[in-house]
Amino acid sequence: MMTDLTVESLYLAAGVALLLAATVPRLFRNRAVSAPMLVLGVGAIVGLVVGRLGLNSISPRSHPEVTEYLAEMCVIVALMGVGLAIDRPLRWRTWNSTWRLLLIAMPICIVAVAVFGWWVAALTPAAAVLFGAVTAPTDPVLASDVQVEGPTSGEDPHEEDDEVRFALTSEAGLNDALAFPFVYFGIFLAVKGSMSGWFVEWLVWDLVGKIAIGVAVGWISGDLLGRAFFRLPIPNVRLADRGEPIAALAAVFAVYGVTQLVGGYGFLAVFLCAVAMRRIERGSDYHGEMHGLIEQLEHVLTLVVLLVLGAALTSGLLSALSWRGALVGVVLILVIRPAAGWLSLQRSDQLGTTERRITSFFGIRGIGSLYYMSYVVIQTDLGAEADELWAMVAFTIVLSVVVHGASAGWVMTRLERQRERDGALS
Repeated sequence: MMTDLTVESLYLAAGVALLLAATVPRLFRNRAVSAPMLVLGVGAIVGLVVGRLGLNSISPRSHPEVTEYLAEMCVIVALMGVGLAIDRPLRWRTWNSTWRLLLIAMPICIVAVAVFGWWVAALTPAAAVLFGAVTAPTDPVLASDVQVEGPTSGEDPHEEDDEVRFALTSEAGLNDALAFPFVYFGIFLAVKGSMSGWFVEWLVWDLVGKIAIGVAVGWISGDLLGRAFFRLPIPNVRLADRGEPIAALAAVFAVYGVTQLVGGYGFLAVFLCAVAMRRIERGSDYHGEMHGLIEQLEHVLTLVVLLVLGAALTSGLLSALSWRGALVGVVLILVIRPAAGWLSLQRSDQLGTTERRITSFFGIRGIGSLYYMSYVVIQTDLGAEADELWAMVAFTIVLSVVVHGASAGWVMTRLERQRERDGALS
């Protein structure tokens, strides 16, 4: 049960986030100081002030349920926005870079981080696997300069897509869900012990079954909703003609709720629902209207979560962080993800050498990791290791926000100039 101070703190965070959401993103676009960096800094100052006043602040460590719900809401709203923003039809060949990042880079990252965490930070095998899985999802929302900007109209819009932006955005849309089986693997390892008693169940149900349910529910519901929005034979009820963007939120909550009730991965279903909706009537301006509403709500929720995280940073969340734990986070962001991404994209004919380097580097960690960490703490009793994992996850997110946020605008600007020069020479 949340205390009154906790509820009041949430209201305060929401109010500040609304003000920041209205002014900060455009002001700091393509700047070295990104909006998430600024919000984390504001949150850190709030945490210091709250501590000096002797009040209780909201911390992911002490309020995992609150953090889980906030981060969960933020992720599902962001996934709908990402799905609506992607113009490219879902095909194996045109999404080749995405599949490589998901099927090669993400497993390599999880295994490498787990082994490094066990070896360097002396984590138990279960905690090491959990850290690798929790930090597996990428999050372009925290560095908007590297994501696709939104839905466009046209008969074949994918021909003009920026492959780097597309790969990073579509990867984040799918790996927020596909990290879940590996999180369950770590939870089972911590709770059930030896793999002989649960590995087959995990393989059949958590890895294959829940993904299949998420794919089926998401795609079918997106197809049905898209037909209802754009092709319903009753004009007065056809939402695309009336311009009712609130339908996007209805789709988010309904699809996520149904998928969770039947045992599938709701994150996956929400993203695929949006992709399927785009497929029905790709050139409609209604997609832009829905995306605009979703994007605004996404900004607010993201900034609320970042304010809470920032306040927690100066309220003891990092107290259990050792230099070894920090080293694991640094190696993940600066070595493991870039190396895994580069390896996975070696035979991709859709990306040039420079584009491969950029795509590999921007493996941004963010809100998804907060959600998974909260979920893990609620589901398992990790004892003292829970504090250490919280500190490592928070440090990794902050490092990613700073490194990727400060470099995203500069890197993407350089890439666009290089393309212009190459185009002029050709």
